[in-house]
Amino acid sequence: MSKIKKVVLAYSGGLDTSVILKWLQDTYRCEVVTFTADIGQGEELEPARAKALKMGIKPENIFIDDLREEFVRDFVFPMFRANTIYEGEYLLGTSIARPLIAKRQIEIAKHVGAEAVAHGATGKGNDQVRFELGAYALNPNIKIIAPWREWDLLSREKLMAYAENAGIPIDMKHKQGGSPYSMDANLLHISFEGRHLENPAAEAEESMWRWTVSPENAPDAAEYLDIEFERGDIVALNGKHLSPAQALAKLNELGGKHGIGRLDLVENRYVGMKSRGCYETPGGTIMLKAHRAIESITLDREVAHLKDDLMPRYASMIYNGYWWSPERKALQVLIDNTQQHVNGWVRVKLYKGNVIVVGRDSRTDSLFDPNIATFEDDKGAYDQKDAGGFIKLNALRMRIAANLQKKK
Repeated sequence: MSKIKKVVLAYSGGLDTSVILKWLQDTYRCEVVTFTADIGQGEELEPARAKALKMGIKPENIFIDDLREEFVRDFVFPMFRANTIYEGEYLLGTSIARPLIAKRQIEIAKHVGAEAVAHGATGKGNDQVRFELGAYALNPNIKIIAPWREWDLLSREKLMAYAENAGIPIDMKHKQGGSPYSMDANLLHISFEGRHLENPAAEAEESMWRWTVSPENAPDAAEYLDIEFERGDIVALNGKHLSPAQALAKLNELGGKHGIGRLDLVENRYVGMKSRGCYETPGGTIMLKAHRAIESITLDREVAHLKDDLMPRYASMIYNGYWWSPERKALQVLIDNTQQHVNGWVRVKLYKGNVIVVGRDSRTDSLFDPNIATFEDDKGAYDQKDAGGFIKLNALRMRIAANLQKKK
């Protein structure tokens, strides 16, 4: 085991990371710096400071950072410019948060002179890959400590016993068995995994969902929402200009109210296993539908199709932890270039789990020409005879093949 003098721990203040903090002190005999990121998980974070202080962490070694605006502006919005979906359904709420946490953790390590960073991701999951690929991309010489790959505390009972022996407070929730789910939350989504959901045949319990009402219990009256875009990003809702984090928070509120954004998915993890997760992404679901709608009138056809071709590759990069890779950065340049004229507004109707686009327009960048698209007299704007030659040229290879088959 190499000598580590100082390590930056991604620290939530919960049981697992509190055990990790003490384990680092006991095993590595090093100075521990705690880093807690506020990315909109909706929890009070100051208790993490109090717990860290109680466990002997120096006040100057406790970092609690509000990263909500950076998260939405520099990670969520760029991802949604690509209309990103993983395996046809998942909006990557957990995946997109990890590169930001890794970035800030490496920045803190540099600031405090730490040789190492540590995380609480298990050896079974994707997050270990995302955190560590990000860390190495940003500091190739950083040392990484992944306790779940080193220690023998591989059950809840062992964790509880270690915590009790070390004098780590265990709240009643953990003593009574804890939550029936492993949950992760940020401004984009909340996820649920484990226990009851480990049976893929079992329906998720209604009491599990936190952000959304069931579509059956959503309001009987639809609600209309105007969403304004500039260069592919949301800048205003119903005429009110909002920051990126404010806009996403408002979309979450409205989407949750109308039962929008629930997902039950068995996904293919990076490490090779299948894993079931349930997700609530109300704001992201609205954003994706609206963004595609504004692109439908502002993007060239072939550019739109090229984006659709590239999107699954881009989604896999994010899911698999390659946000900081040269290929993701290169693809982002292309995606962002396509968004220069994605300006305008979209009107959606929110109703019982559905996001229904009912209007869209762009005063400056619409490629929709009513004079050409009309079913009425277009006064010569489009010569319908032109279609005949186009069809014959495209049919030529099929006609040749069909004539050959007739001769056999």
